[in-house]
Amino acid sequence: MTTRDDCLALDRADELAHFKQEFALPAGIVYLDGNSLGARPKAALQRARQVVEQEWGEDLIRSWNKAGWFELPGRLGDKLAPLIGAQPGEVVVTDTTSVNLFKALAAALRMQAENPATAQRRVIVSERSNFPTDVYIAQGLAQWLDSGYTLRLVDAPEELPQAIDASVAAVMLTHVNYRSGRLLDMPGLTAHAHAQGALIVWDLAHSAGALPVELEQANADFAVGCTYKYLNGGPGAPAFIWVPKRHQARFGHPLSGWWGHANPFAMSSEFAPHPGIARALCGTQPITSLAMVEVGLDMYARTDMAALRRKSLVMTDLFIGLVEERCAGQPLTLDTPREHGLRGSHVSFTHPQGYAVMQALIGRGVIGDYREPGIMRFGFTPLYLSYADVWDAVDTLADILQRQAYDAGATRSAVT
Repeated sequence: MTTRDDCLALDRADELAHFKQEFALPAGIVYLDGNSLGARPKAALQRARQVVEQEWGEDLIRSWNKAGWFELPGRLGDKLAPLIGAQPGEVVVTDTTSVNLFKALAAALRMQAENPATAQRRVIVSERSNFPTDVYIAQGLAQWLDSGYTLRLVDAPEELPQAIDASVAAVMLTHVNYRSGRLLDMPGLTAHAHAQGALIVWDLAHSAGALPVELEQANADFAVGCTYKYLNGGPGAPAFIWVPKRHQARFGHPLSGWWGHANPFAMSSEFAPHPGIARALCGTQPITSLAMVEVGLDMYARTDMAALRRKSLVMTDLFIGLVEERCAGQPLTLDTPREHGLRGSHVSFTHPQGYAVMQALIGRGVIGDYREPGIMRFGFTPLYLSYADVWDAVDTLADILQRQAYDAGATRSAVT
């Protein structure tokens, strides 16, 4: 039986433990929602003041040149690239995940339409349990193209190989499922899609910064993701898009804004795309938000993704084991795979009163979140979580469930 002392011993041996001191975490809080919004690095406050007081307040518009504002999306992209197995000049940090997904999927469909071998294909494949915005973007794009495109949704990952056939133009998948934490086989599914003549777009929202990703090695076509979860870029921080160099000359999208122009300040009335990754940009960038992203990325430059992954798996194993041991007999169902090769960095349990139980946990300082139907999500971010945090979270959960100390009629908040 694992004890809290055992968890403290793990903390003493943890090679990543020192990073916790670099985050502004409230006292008495166990934060298990970094898979939805990462905690604030302490250095972010100083960086924000620098941008607002000095770069904006004193240098004003000169900071586009003096402070390197104009190059920021690409500079951040180059810092992010090693975390997802990409090369310099292949990533920009910009816009939202939804907007970037629209760009990537639109580019994939156009590339297929321009290829005589695939020009008649009109099917997009994804999972029904994919994050809703991904599905909505695909639905909206298919409808607005008005060219007979349809979205084929599968109900289980095991159905993907059969669904990806010779009728498919593009495949759009999330690497780690937002509900279950199920990790998909990126190399295998990419290879299968290519064997069928399809292009594939990966959403890395729940994997970038949480586990090693090797886009280039997998020969993926496009990828998008956010920076406000495991990368700790701040609420609503800009997302990123990856376009490998082999696709950049053919990459195009309908949102051809001036930042994607080959020479934005020529002020030409005709759009000419930038020859490199900057063609994935659209309009003027949110500099203050981008600056916050850099703080998180600089922290990752001092870490090792393999070490982060090892700690993540130990923590999620510990959490699952403690919940099943200390909450035995409770109506909990594990929704997350036990196999390491199939698991991301969050764990989901279903409970008939999942929303109420989560609200009770939050009320006692253990912050996770809730997703329909009945799913309590617990995110494990190795940079600022300790093994003792895992113990304390389960201890609180066990007490709430045993005493039924939750309000089954709790009013739902706008954000769950």
